[in-house]
Amino acid sequence: MADERSQAERWVSFAAGIVAPVTLLSALLFYFGYVSARSQYEYFGIDVDTIGLSTQDYVMRSPQPLLVPLLVITLLAVAGLLLHNAIHPATVAVRRAARIAVLVLVLGVLGLLAYPLIGGIPYYALIVPGVIGLSAATLAYLTYLRRRADPTAGSQRILVALLAVATTTCAFWATATTAQYSGRGLAKSDARHLNRFPVVILDTKERLALRSPDIEETALTPSAGQTFRYRYRGLRLLVVGKDRLFLVPHVWTASNTTVVVPLDDSIRVQFQFENDPP
Repeated sequence: MADERSQAERWVSFAAGIVAPVTLLSALLFYFGYVSARSQYEYFGIDVDTIGLSTQDYVMRSPQPLLVPLLVITLLAVAGLLLHNAIHPATVAVRRAARIAVLVLVLGVLGLLAYPLIGGIPYYALIVPGVIGLSAATLAYLTYLRRRADPTAGSQRILVALLAVATTTCAFWATATTAQYSGRGLAKSDARHLNRFPVVILDTKERLALRSPDIEETALTPSAGQTFRYRYRGLRLLVVGKDRLFLVPHVWTASNTTVVVPLDDSIRVQFQFENDPP
């Protein structure tokens, strides 16, 4: 009985060791996908929470905004390993380099504290975490080198741990900013190429009185059993929500509005074939 219990505990511990990282990874993918989608649809005047995207939708959207940060972090790690293998701690001016790293770290912290004054400069949310994160990582590495060259210097585990936390936090901040920029970039690309979205012909029972130009409204001829009275052309399907459609005009202008219609029997939707004969 004791052996069976011990084996079950090992299996539970093994499963927990797998589930915990997977759960953390899923949470991170969800967050960055959400940040990117929020920035993307905000460009079209839509609060992403009104769309009703699922957790899986956000996770599936996360790879694109994460490609650049993951590539940059990987290349920096490779560069750090190559540098580590090429140098010897006894021949490196560790203290001088550490002073420079501390100075850069202080400048980064000052930039963080000066946010009310300089927060509006371009790419502030990438520059500040980049400066703080890289200087903190460099300082942690130099602390390790100093300890390796002089074992009598004493343990610096707390300092290295705090610097690691600062580096991780800045990496998270910079990645979230990159996801936000990526979402806005996707939105602008979509606005420049609205012809990528499906053409929608919308029939409604009531007149919509749309403000956007280039949308054609036609009154349908009354007939027996005909409940739809107006037809709208010049619309494209931006995204399908949980119970509604989000439509945009086929030509971008600053005065455009996003049309939100319920996905029920109050509308009739036709999707037009692409003008590309087989």
